[in-house]
Amino acid sequence: MSPSRRLTDAHPTLATVAQRAGVSRQTVSNALNNPELLRPDTLARVQAVIEELGYTPNRAARQLRTRSSHLIGLRFEPAQEGTSNAMMDRFVHTLVETTARTGHHILLFSGDPADPLDGYDELLRATAVDAFVITDTYAGTPQADLLRRVGAPFVTFGRPWDEPDAQHPWVDVDGACGARLATEHLLEAGHRRIAWIGWEEESRIGEDRRSGWESAMDAAGEDTGGLGIRITDNVDAARMAAHALLEDPAVTGFACASDTLGIGVLHALHERGLRPGADVGVVGFDDSMGAQVAWPGLTSVRQPLEQVAVEIVDLLHTVLSLKPVLEPARMLEPTLVVRRSTQRS
Repeated sequence: MSPSRRLTDAHPTLATVAQRAGVSRQTVSNALNNPELLRPDTLARVQAVIEELGYTPNRAARQLRTRSSHLIGLRFEPAQEGTSNAMMDRFVHTLVETTARTGHHILLFSGDPADPLDGYDELLRATAVDAFVITDTYAGTPQADLLRRVGAPFVTFGRPWDEPDAQHPWVDVDGACGARLATEHLLEAGHRRIAWIGWEEESRIGEDRRSGWESAMDAAGEDTGGLGIRITDNVDAARMAAHALLEDPAVTGFACASDTLGIGVLHALHERGLRPGADVGVVGFDDSMGAQVAWPGLTSVRQPLEQVAVEIVDLLHTVLSLKPVLEPARMLEPTLVVRRSTQRS
C-alpha cells in the first residue's frame, strides 16, 4: 500500500478531544453515540471541542470499538538465522491460552521486516480485530503512533523506549536486573575479570542489559575497561569476540546479552580446550532452547514470558472494557537458571 494512503496523517483523535474537553474518552464516545446519557453542559462542552478541532470519528476505529470481532492482532516476526532465539514461542503459546479465557483469539499476521507498519493498515481498514499487541518496541514504536492516531486499542510487550512519558499500557522485563543477576552470580563463583558480550550500541535492549553488568561490576569494585564488546547477535561473531577477550588470561567470566552469544563463547572455550564452569564461567540471556541443549548446559537469565502474556491480556481486557487502566506500566523481574556452564565442580 502506498504510504500516501496510510492512516498516519495527523488529525485529532477521540483522546485529543477528551483531553481538550477535560473528560474521559467514554464521555466523548457518549457525546457521539449516546448524547442522552450526558448532562447538557457536558455535552455542549464536548461538542464545542469536536467542532473546534474538526474531529471526525474514524470509521475503522469506531468499528474496532463497537463491533467486536473477538480477535487480537499480533504481527509475528520470523526468527533470525544463526541465532538460538525462539523464545517468542513461549510468549505466544501463553497469550493464545490466556486470551481464550476472555473470549478472544490471537490473529497472527506478517509484514515486510523492513516496514514496521506493514500489515496494520489492512487489518484496520477491514476492522478485522478488536485490538493489537505490539512486540517489536526495540525498533521504536511507529505502530503505536499509527494506532493512537486512529484510536485503535493496543498494548505493547516492551517499554516505550523513545517515549518514556507515553501513556499507552505496556509490559516489559527488567533487562538490567537480569544482567546484574548474571554478573553477581559469576562474582559469587569467584570470577573477577568478567567480560560482557552484547549487541550494538543502537540496541536499546542491549544497552539496558549492559548497564546491569556495569552496575554489578562497579558495586564489586571491579574494573570494566576493555571488557565490554558490542557485536551482532550471531554465534560466530561471539566466538571470535570471546577468543579476543581470552587473550587476557585473567578473564574467566562472560556475561552475555543473549543465549546466542553465550553459545558462541562456549564454542571458543571448546576450541581452546577450556572447560565451561571449571575454567571459565558463562551466562546467557533468555533461557532459550539453545541454552538448555548446548553442551554442557548454559546458565541463563530466564524472562517470565508466560507472566508477561498474562499481564498483557489483563491490560487488553481492561482497555476493551473501556475501564481506566490503573497500572499501565508493568515491569517484571527475570530469574537465573543455573547450569553447568557456571558450576566449578
